[in-house]
Amino acid sequence: MYVVKIKMMRTFQRTRRVGEQIRRVLAELIRDKIRDPRMRLISMTNIEVSRDLSYARIYVTFMGDIKDRAECVIALNHAALFLRWELGREIHIRTVPRLEFRYDEVVEYAARLSALIDGVVEVDCYKKHRDSYMIDREHPEEIA
Repeated sequence: MYVVKIKMMRTFQRTRRVGEQIRRVLAELIRDKIRDPRMRLISMTNIEVSRDLSYARIYVTFMGDIKDRAECVIALNHAALFLRWELGREIHIRTVPRLEFRYDEVVEYAARLSALIDGVVEVDCYKKHRDSYMIDREHPEEIA
């Protein structure tokens, strides 16, 4: 499970609280009300809520290939009006934010970066081992 962070343009207690409540309610709505089988493996990674609560950008990740991801984001944005209406029924605030869903590429970026770092560490370990072996072969009297 991914750690979910709530991010606002500037941190305000009310927007943070509302953002967290939106995240919880949207997770339930997507699980219970959306009947699309592609939405089973969705994870909300980040929510940005405007200070006036009129706008919320929800970052999501999915399991699947690039085509499925694009289709899921399109489906979520297509269902945004329905989700906003349901959200208004669940949370009682004067203005229910307009919802925009975006695919969060941070998880993939982090995985690629981690793979690059692992590769560099592996090469570095190989070079250290090779250099140590070469020194041992050049000066066998120091080993004994």
